[in-house]
Amino acid sequence: MSRLIYGFLSAWVFFFNFAAHAAAPDHYQGKVIRIVVGFSPGGAFDAYSRALTRHMRKHVPGNPTITVENMPGAGSLIAANYLYKGASPDGLTIGNFIGSVLMGQILGQKGIEFDARKFEYVGAPARYYPVCLFSKASGINSLEDWFAAKTPVKMGGIGSGTSGDNTIKILRATLGLPIQLVSGYKGMAEIRLATEAGEVAGTCVGPRTVWQQNLERRDVTPVLQVTAKPAPDFPKVPLAIDLAKSEEARKLIEVGVHNDNAIALTYALPPGTPKDLAATLRRAFAATMKEGDFVAELKKARLDVDPVTGDELERIISNSFKTDPALLGKLKEIIYK
Repeated sequence: MSRLIYGFLSAWVFFFNFAAHAAAPDHYQGKVIRIVVGFSPGGAFDAYSRALTRHMRKHVPGNPTITVENMPGAGSLIAANYLYKGASPDGLTIGNFIGSVLMGQILGQKGIEFDARKFEYVGAPARYYPVCLFSKASGINSLEDWFAAKTPVKMGGIGSGTSGDNTIKILRATLGLPIQLVSGYKGMAEIRLATEAGEVAGTCVGPRTVWQQNLERRDVTPVLQVTAKPAPDFPKVPLAIDLAKSEEARKLIEVGVHNDNAIALTYALPPGTPKDLAATLRRAFAATMKEGDFVAELKKARLDVDPVTGDELERIISNSFKTDPALLGKLKEIIYK
């Protein structure tokens, strides 16, 4: 009898898995998947997503067309709100927004119209390794120069609650660096142009594709990293965490910046997306991250491939909601006041 029951259960599991996988080709055959990018063209988010359009379709059953739609504004908050409230949960819309807006919900950021725990997470192509860069014209060529600045140094930002803005504000609060944040740029490409024009001295950036030519020409200088360990391309640039003079300062950098680095390049689906479709896109995304042609294209564009799975994103975000309330209160004060 036990063998009969085991055989029946095995057959049922096989049938269930077959049915779930078989539904995807019929669903995606001849369809178009949109990736809604929360930033303007020309930046790292846009570059990652356009690379996905060329490679990920091969790993989705039915080989659908994949396109990019840019929906910039409020540091990608507009795109995140749209994915939650306006996009159909049919597996045909993928949102690409910065993970710091998800932390924004925990911190009580204004304008958030979603519950981060209800998205279906697809994955992230890489983790952030934030570094603060300054132009030659700014005169800041080292951390010592920055600390010694007689007036607050103008740094470009995108919007309240975004990763770069949060990083800059946390550095100002924890290390006492002289900073004047100039926020409101649509994306990193615009901040680079503003730096070249002398509107701002520099910024703190994660993916550095927009800045690669400036770095190669040595038009900008990296002076501080806000990472748990040095990025491979900046082995000697100081770490912010090593400069923290109190345990509270260390915790604020860890929770406010380090933990945010893994979820920075989030790809997600609307709440209510059928689990089989979400699983199909997760598998396709993961397979794309291992594809040689995709990795080569990103390497040529000077973009890292250091993927985070959808399961990992879900776990990180879930754990973030359990952060000590006193620490969250301090972060909220730093970021929004």
